[in-house]
Amino acid sequence: ANCDAQPAECSLKHMPEEEYDMLELPESRTIAKQITDNLKGKIIDYVTAGHTPHKFAFFHGDKENYDEMLQGQSIVKAVNRGGMIEIDTEDCMILLFDGAYPKYCEKKAEFPKRHQFFAAFDDDTALSVSVQMYAFIGVYPLGKCSDEYYISSVSKCTPLEEGFTYEYFRSLYPDTQKKVTAKAFLATEQRIPGLGNGVLQDILWNAGIDPRFDMREAEEEDFVNLYKSVTETLKKMCDEGGRDTERDLFGNKGGYITQLSKNSLHQPCMRCGGEIKRAAYMGGNVYFCEKCQKR
Repeated sequence: ANCDAQPAECSLKHMPEEEYDMLELPESRTIAKQITDNLKGKIIDYVTAGHTPHKFAFFHGDKENYDEMLQGQSIVKAVNRGGMIEIDTEDCMILLFDGAYPKYCEKKAEFPKRHQFFAAFDDDTALSVSVQMYAFIGVYPLGKCSDEYYISSVSKCTPLEEGFTYEYFRSLYPDTQKKVTAKAFLATEQRIPGLGNGVLQDILWNAGIDPRFDMREAEEEDFVNLYKSVTETLKKMCDEGGRDTERDLFGNKGGYITQLSKNSLHQPCMRCGGEIKRAAYMGGNVYFCEKCQKR
């Protein structure tokens, strides 16, 4: 059965990670722009939520109220909040994150039979959302979202903004004597909204650092390399319309070719020729080259 609780109550942050089908910064940014460019001004005819039961589809509040809240509203714009997609109407906000993938249906014949959120427009087009693995979907009065993940994403700099300086990045490293690995530093605690286990792989490969590297052993040069890789890799992923392991609003794969992903497993490293390997780590899979990534 679907759960109508907040994500904190559903413990979404404790769910297992996946290596694909999760909205991260490049995909949320790409899809938000596509929604604004293609759906702006469309009037919502009706909404259904939870049509296809999904054990790990989580909804804010009573999903039965979504139709009343959104019917007759028109799409104003969409923006990304880290890895989240925020779709604004005149009076409401639709929030999608984790595995909540939206797809634009331009003809009635394309309307899917299975979906967890569906907004039909009065011109016989629609926006359908399917859940991959697990996801959160919420509809809020505009400006009234108090979700902790949303607030955190809105309040923090992304690597695509001028405020994401090296000094800011360096300040994100936790003041602790305990072991903090490269993966834990970059992709946990919502330190950098939208940077998850998926984009992490190429960021660390470009920096020459293994996901399991103990950051207590890092030199200043390692932090500098990480900063450059975070900003440059994410910018390239966004500029090329997301990763080739993910898809956009129209179901097309992104143009960025991932160096480390399920697609490159057991293939030779493009930098040194070593074999790309995979290991289970911190609830998800990590990819690495033992020859050229610092462990």
